[in-house]
Amino acid sequence: MTTDFSSLNLRDEITQAINELGYSEPTPIQAGMIPLMLTGVDVIGQAQTGTGKTAAFALPILHNFQRQKNPQALVLAPTRELALQVADSMIEYGKHLNVRVLAVYGGQPYSPQINSLKRGVDIVVGTPGRLNDLLERGVLVLNEIKTVVLDEADEMLNMGFIEEVEKILAMTPPERQTCLFSATMPVRIRTLANRFMRDPQAVTVKRSALTTPHIEQRYYLVHDNDKINALTRLFEIEPIHSALIFARTRAETGQLANELVIRGIPAEAIHGDLDQNARERVLGRFRANQLKVLVATDVAARGLDIDDISHVFNFHLPDDAEVYVHRIGRTGRAGKTGIAISLISPREKRRMREVEALTKQLVAKMELPTTAEIIRHRESQTVENLKVWLGRGRFKRELEMVQELIEAGHDPLNIAAAAIKIARADEKQRPISEVSDVKADFSRKPERDFGRAKRESFGRKGESGRAGRFERGRGASSHEEGMVRLKINKGKANNIRPNDIVGQIAFHANIPGHTIGKIRIEEKHTFVDVPADAVEQVIKHSGNYKIGKEKFSVVKA
Repeated sequence: MTTDFSSLNLRDEITQAINELGYSEPTPIQAGMIPLMLTGVDVIGQAQTGTGKTAAFALPILHNFQRQKNPQALVLAPTRELALQVADSMIEYGKHLNVRVLAVYGGQPYSPQINSLKRGVDIVVGTPGRLNDLLERGVLVLNEIKTVVLDEADEMLNMGFIEEVEKILAMTPPERQTCLFSATMPVRIRTLANRFMRDPQAVTVKRSALTTPHIEQRYYLVHDNDKINALTRLFEIEPIHSALIFARTRAETGQLANELVIRGIPAEAIHGDLDQNARERVLGRFRANQLKVLVATDVAARGLDIDDISHVFNFHLPDDAEVYVHRIGRTGRAGKTGIAISLISPREKRRMREVEALTKQLVAKMELPTTAEIIRHRESQTVENLKVWLGRGRFKRELEMVQELIEAGHDPLNIAAAAIKIARADEKQRPISEVSDVKADFSRKPERDFGRAKRESFGRKGESGRAGRFERGRGASSHEEGMVRLKINKGKANNIRPNDIVGQIAFHANIPGHTIGKIRIEEKHTFVDVPADAVEQVIKHSGNYKIGKEKFSVVKA
């Protein structure tokens, strides 16, 4: 096996560039792939994100680079982020060759991309949709392509791009070199390889190399409807610098990010509906530590160039155990330690066993922090903050204020205690979320419980609330015994939803979401039933309820 880049006999310009970047020893995928690609054969590389696969195909392409009229290499990527990342890497590696690299992707105007193609481009990196659009417009010419790379082919399959990929491949010269990279090899990808590749040589990073000892893995067993509360408890205790939370769908990323913000945790969702500028702004805030949490789907997270992530959370376990490995590989990079935490429901236990079988590692089962532990942690943080300020000694005016209070007859200990009380006032706005126990007996039907919990927690889809939650009847008084009807000054015109009402009241009034009764949303206001013994608590916190940035009030109907 190759032990350093110098033994690969790459062009001097490339060797100079990688030396300037501080690279000395190739990763396993690079050591296996580069010599093969230099011979011109078709290759299949199976490796996860973060193993250095971009250089594995970029360096051979650049080694064979010769200026010609039309593009000589084409790289297909599933996302805009990955396309940009690959293009930037190609430019870095080829900076002493003056190679012209163009990234093309949707969500951006056509004109700049078309103009660049007309001026001349050596390597094109793009997403399948935009590449096909440019082909149909006749501005992208592939008749001189020598190498085609399919990067993260399994994700292109998951995103429904395979037919478009096949169209693009059909328009390239049959004698081209084809390189396929995929973290997993589902049947459809193997079929694609059999159709478009000639006797491909395979390089696979062994599974043992897909995990890292720098990552601490653990899981917490919780019911589905308790996962957000469990997450909130963990954020109280964990030393989180920056976190990436994986959710299943675009909609779930938005809902989860919103719930975290409501609970005082700065979070934003990143998904395919954001245009490129918006995505870059979110990532910029995350890198600048203005944002603590990103919530993303697997697809949206591919190609994100973020290394300094302290925690990865699986809000749900993925269906594929290998995807779990790719997710947690986002932390513990560059020799740093990282923490991977999974919140799993009883029905996800089987998937956790699959993960353990794949990684050949046991994932530690842990208990969520108790209310008492969280209170002690909060108190400990307050004491530590006080020690920091006592060490700094920068409180001259405050000392004068204390002296005035002492002269007025107040005890110094009482003054200190009152000051700490004021400093901890914000804790009242952060009630500790309740989490129900999970019984050791998993024979119950979790799907049924989950359905009930979803009905209790979020209300019916759309504006009409879930069955048992939304009421079409009229009247300002509750028909349910022990319930009192309240009135909210927002309605359909304000896009208020049942889950907004339940989430806000349950959180700020610190009452269980399932105790909230029927909800009726009208054009300009909404009725909601709450238990009689919770009415004062709900109305007391009326000034804290929000939909986005807009507050809403709650009064007796």
